Amino acid sequence: MSTSASIVVDKASKRFVLAGNKDGVLALSELSLEVAAGEFVAILGPSGCGKSTLLRLVAALEQPSGGSVTVNGAPPDRVSARHALGVAFQDHALLPWLSIHDNIALPFRIAGRAVDEAAIARLVELVGLQNFATARPRQLSGGMRQRASIARALVLEPEVLLLDEPFGALDAVTRRQMNVELQRIWSARQITTMLITHSVDEALFLADRVVVMSGRPGRIIREVKVPFPRPRDPAVMRSEEFHRMVDELTEALEA
Repeated sequence: MSTSASIVVDKASKRFVLAGNKDGVLALSELSLEVAAGEFVAILGPSGCGKSTLLRLVAALEQPSGGSVTVNGAPPDRVSARHALGVAFQDHALLPWLSIHDNIALPFRIAGRAVDEAAIARLVELVGLQNFATARPRQLSGGMRQRASIARALVLEPEVLLLDEPFGALDAVTRRQMNVELQRIWSARQITTMLITHSVDEALFLADRVVVMSGRPGRIIREVKVPFPRPRDPAVMRSEEFHRMVDELTEALEA
């Protein structure tokens, strides 16, 4: 176990109990993974392989059936209780009756802290929504709502950022634009980040390291260090090396 690791998953298993099935479903089997402080790791895998289950273990939304998960040396539920985990899902989950500003401010209220208007203003500007702070979510495009969701996940300056298919519901063009935006936003903070995605291109463009999981029960079958220097221009996705790595990771997924 590395002393510099921020997220440590040590032989974690997760079995879900199902009605009428005494054995349940084994989603993860003795999976081990370390994410270094400040590292951006993307998790790829076929549908149903346990990618989101892995993220939910780190987010303290599920408990492992075996093994252990720690975030900065502590159980995830303790880190979550300190509001030090930032989480954004495919469904932006913005409250429709609140403005974008008030949605981003919500974590302060939930944590019982004074709302830091300066921090909100910085984040609204960082995600490019400074002209839309008073708008309601329904007045924004899908990509803009996801920017607001990411800003909300960052507003308490979390130790770890967890992203579960945040752009999965967007069209291809908007998704690529959001990949560029997320890289810019992440580069400004460089928070330890775990991204769950089905997109090989997205994983390679955003991450420092890409991890491939097997079909259920999920295990890690491949890890690839991404060689492209930051900041990454979208043109890197047209390079021969990028396409070679996409093919390599796609083959690993299909296997």
